[in-house]
Amino acid sequence: MQSTGVAILGSTGSIGCNSLRVIESLTSPPMRVVGLAAGSNVERLADQIATHLPEVVSVDSETAAHDLRAQLFERNIDLPRIVTGEAGLIEVATHPQADCVISATVGAVGFLPTLRALEAGKRVALANKETLVMAGELMTRAARKSGAELLPIDSEHNALHQCLRGERSEEVRRIVLTASGGPFRTKNKAEMKQASVAEAMRHPTWTMGAKITIDSATLMNKGLEVIEAHWLFGFGPDQIDIVVHPESVVHSMIEMIDGSVIAQMGVTDMRHAIQYALTYPERHECQLPPLDLTSISGLHFEAPDLDRFPCIALAYRALREGGTLPAAMNAANEEAVGAFIDERICLTEIPLIIESVMNAHTNQPARDIETILEADRTARLVALTEIEKRVKATV
Repeated sequence: MQSTGVAILGSTGSIGCNSLRVIESLTSPPMRVVGLAAGSNVERLADQIATHLPEVVSVDSETAAHDLRAQLFERNIDLPRIVTGEAGLIEVATHPQADCVISATVGAVGFLPTLRALEAGKRVALANKETLVMAGELMTRAARKSGAELLPIDSEHNALHQCLRGERSEEVRRIVLTASGGPFRTKNKAEMKQASVAEAMRHPTWTMGAKITIDSATLMNKGLEVIEAHWLFGFGPDQIDIVVHPESVVHSMIEMIDGSVIAQMGVTDMRHAIQYALTYPERHECQLPPLDLTSISGLHFEAPDLDRFPCIALAYRALREGGTLPAAMNAANEEAVGAFIDERICLTEIPLIIESVMNAHTNQPARDIETILEADRTARLVALTEIEKRVKATV
């Protein structure tokens, strides 16, 4: 049986490492890693290269490339082709032998490489939701034109994909994204204002990277997922709902026009969603234990508090207004989250900065790459200015 070539963008992150674990566990269908792209974690990347022997590897800088070569030389490992920067990411994403590209970089850096993979007709297993938030129209148009498959790895969208299999869209009343509620689900505004980075990083059910964990603390992650769901499945903002479900057992659900609700349930491990995206439309044995229903003491659902978590409303606004506003919102969020992680602003200032940037944004149709990237660049500058104002006000 011919093996499936896989390239991974963001291989040293949580999704990237779990993707490699899934690939290692699958004997049928056989898979071969042909390309890896990482940032600057060259020690972990060197371990991955030693195990999987990819043909091309990308890192974020020449310094990282030099360090990687030294690591591989010390281990007596044959050097793959090593490339750098955005061009390197694109080379990995469009490698001729890559049948599937796992897009798991963090933030806007994954936008152009993912688009190029879709244009090249690759199956894209998408964990980088920011790409669809920024340029959903361009991404889905490129997939339709090339015949590329776009499959979600996010647990919620992966669950929706499973729930929608075989269903007619006109018979679906709404789709429902579940949210754990994050570490501040039961905290008041004053407590959230005083929250430390360490507290915000204590997600109750998932272990993830820093940026997505902070997004989960503000529930912006769920807002971004609303926009992502629109582009993946074609439902409008009034057909996409969010419900807080602290147990994280139900990963998402759909409601049919006759009132029936179809839910996807499973253990809280991203390897399920990754394997589904890699092997679709087939299903294969998984090394993870199945969900033990007898161990679940209860399932609880509640409406999100938009007063304490205003990022949700900002995301719905961006989706409804469309154009380049979602890209501006995403850029502002990335800068604000970075400032919070650096302890320059407090958690509750993140939505205030995003709203300020959105209010200042001149919205345009998101018809081409240049317009979207310019909106991203401009929004970041406005966000940085707003962050500096807030930092100076507290000195």
